[in-house]
Amino acid sequence: MRSATIKRNTAETKIKLTLDLDGSGKADIKSGCGFLDHMLTLFASHGRFDLIVCGTGDTWVDYHHLVEDTGIVLGEAFKNALGDKMGIRRYGDTILPMDESLILTAVDFSGRSFLDYRIEVPTEKVGDFDTELCEEFWNGFVRKAECAMHFQMLSGKNSHHILEGSFKSMGRSLRDAVSIDAGFENEIPSTKGVL
Repeated sequence: MRSATIKRNTAETKIKLTLDLDGSGKADIKSGCGFLDHMLTLFASHGRFDLIVCGTGDTWVDYHHLVEDTGIVLGEAFKNALGDKMGIRRYGDTILPMDESLILTAVDFSGRSFLDYRIEVPTEKVGDFDTELCEEFWNGFVRKAECAMHFQMLSGKNSHHILEGSFKSMGRSLRDAVSIDAGFENEIPSTKGVL
């Protein structure tokens, strides 16, 4: 079974996360940040991942530590659930319309960490959430998942739609990248033989 449970306890946050790559999109998210809960629920639903997150943190300061550490834990869960990456497609990409917004995402489970985040959110906040923290979330994710991720906003005016679209789109891109490639189930998708 391609799944993982990760716990991360620091002086700033306590997070427990369970991920099943071959799920049905069920999510039970209690991160301590309502907007992040909403984004991760969309991510799980569109990626068809089963995802459970229970988190607390120093949110009286702001959401930065909680959001970044949740990204770190999710990235580590993907890495552990994929193991040696035998048989995966490795690559995934999506162009997703979200009303007036159009988002492009792509991912490569190359074993190398890289983030290109070209999402321009017109407002600094959605509710009490600092929109710049989405980039911090994905930075934490790529460091632990050891993958390359690209986000590009092709159009958009509504901050909420842009961020929703980016999480939905990356969920779909990740779903494609981690899916088993029929006919190549017993191969590592690299000429090097390792990823």
